[in-house]
Amino acid sequence: MRVLITGACGQLGKCLQDSFKESGHEVIAAGRSDLDITNSDLVESFVLAHEPDAIINAAAYTSVDKAEVEPDLAFKVNAEAVANLASAVNKIGAFLIHVSTDYVFDGASTRPYREIDSVNPMGVYGKSKLAGEKEAEKAKRYVIVRAAWIFSEYGSNFLKTMVRLGNERDSLAIVKDQIGTPTYAGDLAAALRAVAENPPLSGTYHFSGGKHCSWYEFARKIFETCVDLKADFQIPVLDPIPTSDFPTPAKRPAFSVLDGGLLEARVGIREGSWCGALRAVCSKVLQTDDSAVQ
Repeated sequence: MRVLITGACGQLGKCLQDSFKESGHEVIAAGRSDLDITNSDLVESFVLAHEPDAIINAAAYTSVDKAEVEPDLAFKVNAEAVANLASAVNKIGAFLIHVSTDYVFDGASTRPYREIDSVNPMGVYGKSKLAGEKEAEKAKRYVIVRAAWIFSEYGSNFLKTMVRLGNERDSLAIVKDQIGTPTYAGDLAAALRAVAENPPLSGTYHFSGGKHCSWYEFARKIFETCVDLKADFQIPVLDPIPTSDFPTPAKRPAFSVLDGGLLEARVGIREGSWCGALRAVCSKVLQTDDSAVQ
């Protein structure tokens, strides 16, 4: 299979490259400098030239707070660019796999979100991602996969931020009342590869990263793992705080747990295990000199 990965330089994009290459597939990795997906003419000519069997769109504008003051750019990357990809795949009969987010929900649920649940994004980022889903649906063959709280040894993410701050501060205040499911990007990449290899019916699916927890609980587990791997790693004092004590320009869903049952039923893809991946990821981050988030 020949697969085009957009957003190839991001953490999910890098994990996708690892997963597809290990499985013997031909990978066309396109980062921002390789392909401007917001340019419809460039997208069409690039896709026609390479003729991939599938396109996995891992590119996104992900600055949740910055999106509130850059709505046009957020919609350009998260929605208009998806329209360009959908149009291109239709021209060659390819398959579009688009990655979306838990932020399309408002977080008011008390049970894991299913694909049939009503969407209600609270901020620009979530609204732009929902608009992108609508554009992905214009592809004749498509799958949208929503995921939440993605982390890995690559790029910028909560885990890497915690490791850096743990080395810099004696104490940290971490939000305790936002609940979600950390998702290892490697697990998500493997799931997306399985979708590409055995495409289900076109539609929207959820991928769960494992058991749910709060940001505070996730941070505590990260630090416990780090000190287990590196005896001289100093665990800062963690102060669990409510969201109200940590105001941000954009509202976050209080509950971001996704039900991955449909994806397992249709493709046999079981949920990931962030707990199982945590030790390996922390080990890689601790061993990398430039592990601090830029």
